Amino acid sequence: MPSTIYLHIPFCRKACYYCDFHFSTSLALKKDILEAMHQEIRLQKDYLTDKTLSSVYFGGGTPSVLSPTEIQAFLQTIQQHFDILPTAEITLEGNPDDLDSSYLQAIRQVGVNRLSIGIQSFNEEHLKLMNRSHTATQAYECVENARQAGFENFSIDLIYAVPAPNHESWLQDLTLALQLRPPHISAYCLTVEPNTVFGRWKDKNKFIPTTDEFAAEQFEFLVQKLGKNGYEHYEISNFALPNYHSRHNTNYWKKGNYLGIGASAHSYNGESRQYNINNNALYVKSLQKNEIPAEIEHLSRQDHINEYVLTALRTIWGVDLEFLHQKYNYTLPKNILQSYLQAECVRITDNFLQLTPKGKLLADRISSDFFVID
Repeated sequence: MPSTIYLHIPFCRKACYYCDFHFSTSLALKKDILEAMHQEIRLQKDYLTDKTLSSVYFGGGTPSVLSPTEIQAFLQTIQQHFDILPTAEITLEGNPDDLDSSYLQAIRQVGVNRLSIGIQSFNEEHLKLMNRSHTATQAYECVENARQAGFENFSIDLIYAVPAPNHESWLQDLTLALQLRPPHISAYCLTVEPNTVFGRWKDKNKFIPTTDEFAAEQFEFLVQKLGKNGYEHYEISNFALPNYHSRHNTNYWKKGNYLGIGASAHSYNGESRQYNINNNALYVKSLQKNEIPAEIEHLSRQDHINEYVLTALRTIWGVDLEFLHQKYNYTLPKNILQSYLQAECVRITDNFLQLTPKGKLLADRISSDFFVID
């Protein structure tokens, strides 16, 4: 399986109140960070055994703060040390307010062929609640801009379980999304993390999250509506029209190798995992000394098994039971497996363990029940 590269662009124009990713709203270190990332690519040129790349992914943060010239420079540096397949998926995450027609045409010309658009909601009140930087009108218009610029492959992000008196706003979001008919939709449940504005508000009783039941009902609406409109539910949070699966994310879920570039980025080479420091200034300082500011975790048999079960079970393909046995000499506990089979939460098809629609509501719990615990 070819490898992939992820570039973490740690800048945002505004801080979304739910986000706990590594980012800064100051662009003061932008030039230094980008130079350091180029240097990290050069220093990490031998990290991946297979230097053939099926995907390059600009994530963040908000990568659409990059100019087309800066994007092109990254692709050129990568191409100097890796072989980007002619069919490779080159994805840029972007906010609707950045994605005007001229910008979209320019990034397409320098090599970006897929977009991941952070719409989150078409509801003006919800966008304000989450402190998003765009309006509902911009959310709708940017999809049309993308199509006019020639992007056939793009995804939109939506967030459900936003506090509301009923499901009306979520159903409206789904209706508008389906009218746009993007090739790919990623939908995430709003989770309140401690080190976020919502997390701090929750501690002060200024923000009350929805109940698990409310969130589950919205997830079921999501699955039903997208399924009826031709979208394949190929991973818990991801839906695609035929032939539009995210190659980059699929590589993660199928235990492929990848190199992460930038502050806070993660890498995996099949044996160990590597975590870059999540401090922009220290990241720059290390790379200026030609040092990789990363912590290396050597994965045990238990780690490999548990990570594979956790990610694979979330996908339409499921857990390859033969792979677990051949690679790690591991068989899922029969009593636990039998109980979930009887509860119709999982099924086995051609020796692959898969979640049923009922099981998708309990994905994390089911995965953890199958973990190896020493």
